Amino acid sequence: MRCCLKQIFIFLVFSSLYGQVQEEINPPPNIKTIIFGGPTEDQFPVVELGETMQLEFDDLTAGESDYYYKIVHCDYDWTPSQLLKSQYLNGVDNQRIIDYYNSYSTLQPYSNYRLTIPNQNVSLKVSGNYVLEIYNDRYELQFSRRFVVYKNILKVGATVKRSRDFNFLNEKQVVQFNINAGGFQWVNPKKEIKVAILQNFQWSTAIYDIAPQYTMGNELVYKYDQETSFFGGNEFLNFDTSDLRAPTSQISRIEIGDLYNHYLFSDRYRRNEPYTFYPDINGDFVVRTLQGDDSSREAEYTKVHFALPYDEILELDEVYIFGKFNNYALEKENKLDYNEANGMMEGQIDLKQGFYNYKYVIKRADGTLDRNAICGNFHFTENTYLILVYYRNFGELYDSIIGIGTANSRDISN
Repeated sequence: MRCCLKQIFIFLVFSSLYGQVQEEINPPPNIKTIIFGGPTEDQFPVVELGETMQLEFDDLTAGESDYYYKIVHCDYDWTPSQLLKSQYLNGVDNQRIIDYYNSYSTLQPYSNYRLTIPNQNVSLKVSGNYVLEIYNDRYELQFSRRFVVYKNILKVGATVKRSRDFNFLNEKQVVQFNINAGGFQWVNPKKEIKVAILQNFQWSTAIYDIAPQYTMGNELVYKYDQETSFFGGNEFLNFDTSDLRAPTSQISRIEIGDLYNHYLFSDRYRRNEPYTFYPDINGDFVVRTLQGDDSSREAEYTKVHFALPYDEILELDEVYIFGKFNNYALEKENKLDYNEANGMMEGQIDLKQGFYNYKYVIKRADGTLDRNAICGNFHFTENTYLILVYYRNFGELYDSIIGIGTANSRDISN
């Protein structure tokens, strides 16, 4: 009886871990500037099976610590799939990252680590959702990042439309698309096919579980209005710290202490202002320096100072600086504090030299995140949309990705 109870307990523990959604974990304070991308410029690895992706990060302890990586295959809902590692990997993961060097000629010392997948130790066998996990030498999880691997089997055509909902006519964008099977054979596409729609490569606002509105032969048509709509938001703010010696148009002054200090001009509330287009990179960042040839290992870390006037719209809620620089997390480091002396909301973040996008968001008292109360919502805003097409035939053990589609609101139409 005792043996049976023990087996049942182990089964229940394993089952709870097995069904756990694999969220992205942010790193401890000593790990900074995580860059993870594929063949495109976006730091969001969507790669065709066999293509290369690269991970890069810094350890501010500069102790040449040992880090290891692990690859987890997941289903459509980001729970681990039923596949064994040997079924989705060629070779072995849990390998040490061996490409690392210390920074040189920087006020803030750090060790820079790089990992390429596939490499001589491991490659991927199947498409689908994946999570890359990084561990230290005590096998403690340091951080994790999602990535997507697809096979280019289906054709996906997508457009961005202006919302027909009169209440959000000037605020929302609608993604409409169709999936063309071509020579691919499906039996019951309404059950075998699932889609996910992402705005600016952010999982937190992704739309799931949208069934095709109707079918036309071997084509699935998604021409919804409300079901596939997103708030447009506004163009991201930006600054550039590539040159340590001269401030750019967004930087009011530069001071030198233990690190360089870049003070940004005070930002403003744009929710009631007319929409103005200026190019952004949709929340992303690019590391670069004019004081060296290798930005990864010669770029300085600088203290960037942010300021936003207090407004009654903030009430007593928390305000955060929001961007890809920390994977859109809400943490103490990127939270603004009220300065009674000047009536400003102020914050300071240590960031590696480069070009950064950011905006301000409000975390309300009930825990909800108001992304656009400060910057406003406009249907004109330039946003990138990604459509992922998942497939699982009857009896298969995992969700594969058999097509992707992209659209940009630059080409928005009524």
